[in-house]
Amino acid sequence: MNIPNVLTLSRLVAIPPLMVLLLVRFPGHDQLAAALFIVFSITDTLDGEIARRRGTVSDFGKFLDPLADKLFVLSVLIVLVQEGLVAAWVVVIIFSRELIITILRSVAAAQGRVIAAAPLGKTKTVMQMSAVALLILQRPYPIVVPLADLAVGVAIVFTIWSGLDYLWRFRYLIGPFDTSSMAGRAGPSGGGPSPGETGDAAADDLGELLLKQGLTVSVAESCTGGLVGTLITDRPGSSAYFVGGVIAYSDEVKRSELGVAPALLKRVGAVSGEVAQAMADGARSRFRTDLAVGVTGIAGPDSDGSHKPVGLTYIAVASAAGTASHEYRFDGDRGSNRRQAAQQALRLLAEEARSVARAKTA
Repeated sequence: MNIPNVLTLSRLVAIPPLMVLLLVRFPGHDQLAAALFIVFSITDTLDGEIARRRGTVSDFGKFLDPLADKLFVLSVLIVLVQEGLVAAWVVVIIFSRELIITILRSVAAAQGRVIAAAPLGKTKTVMQMSAVALLILQRPYPIVVPLADLAVGVAIVFTIWSGLDYLWRFRYLIGPFDTSSMAGRAGPSGGGPSPGETGDAAADDLGELLLKQGLTVSVAESCTGGLVGTLITDRPGSSAYFVGGVIAYSDEVKRSELGVAPALLKRVGAVSGEVAQAMADGARSRFRTDLAVGVTGIAGPDSDGSHKPVGLTYIAVASAAGTASHEYRFDGDRGSNRRQAAQQALRLLAEEARSVARAKTA
C-alpha cells in the first residue's frame, strides 16, 4: 500500500458521507457535498501523478483507480437521480459504458493482462466529475442549471467516445480483427494483434508518436531482460521505428556490446544513473537511432550484494538533445518491478519523442 493507492481508496471512503450530505437537509448541505466531491475528485489526478513521479505504478493501482472512479461518480449520480436532479437515462448510458469496460478488463485479467486507464478514459472521468459537481450546485444555485446541462452533454459524448476507444484498442481480446490497413505492415495474421500480444497503451502511444515524427528507437536492457523491446514490438507495424536492442545482463556484455567503460562500472556499479546513461548512449550509437533507452536495476527478490535496495532502478533516454537518467524505487515483487520499469521506460521515450517533435517545430 503506497500513497497513490491510499488516495485512490479515499474516493471509495468518501462515497457514504457524500450520499448522506445529498439526502439530508440543513443549510449549506449541497454546497458542502459539492466541496467534498471536488476535493476527492482532485485525488484522481494526484494519485496518478505521484505514482508516475515516484515510480510506484502498480498493477493493483491500475485496477483500483478506474474502479474507484466509477463507483465514486455512479454512486453520486444515482442519488442525484433519486433527488430529481438528473435524468435516469444519463446514468444508464454511463453505467452501461462502465459495465462493458469492466467486462473487457475482466477478460484481460483472465489472460494475465491489466488494462490501465487510457488518456481518453481519464478525460471522460474529468468531464463526468465536472458535470456531477455542477449538478449538485444547481439545486442551491438555479443559475447553474444551463451550465450543468451543457456539462452533462459533454460528459455523455466523452463517455461514449472513450468506451468505443477502449473497445477498439483492445479489440483483439474479444475477437479476431484484421487491421492490416491501419498497421501499415501486415504480419502473419494480417497485421492484427494475436491473442498473445499485449496491446499496451503506453507502447501504442509511443508507436504512434514515433510513426508520426518519423523517429527510430533502440533499447539497452539489463533488469527488464528484453521486456521493453517486447512491449514495443507487440504493436503491429513496429518494424517501421524499432531497430533493435541489447539485453546486457552481465557487466561483460555492457562493456563489449554497449561500450560502457570498465572504470565506470567499477566506480559506480552496474545499477546507477551513469551506467544507465552509458547503456542508452551505447544503444543509440550502435543502432544509429534517433532515440534509445537504457534500463538497469535490482528487480529482486534479492539485492545484488551491495547496499542498494531491491526495486532501485535507473532508466536513461538518449536523443540528439542529450541523455538523462531517472531514478525509481519500485516496491513490488520481481515481476512487478520489471513491468513497472518497462512501462516507465516507454513513458520516458514518449516524453522524449514529444520533446524532439517540439524542437523540430520551434
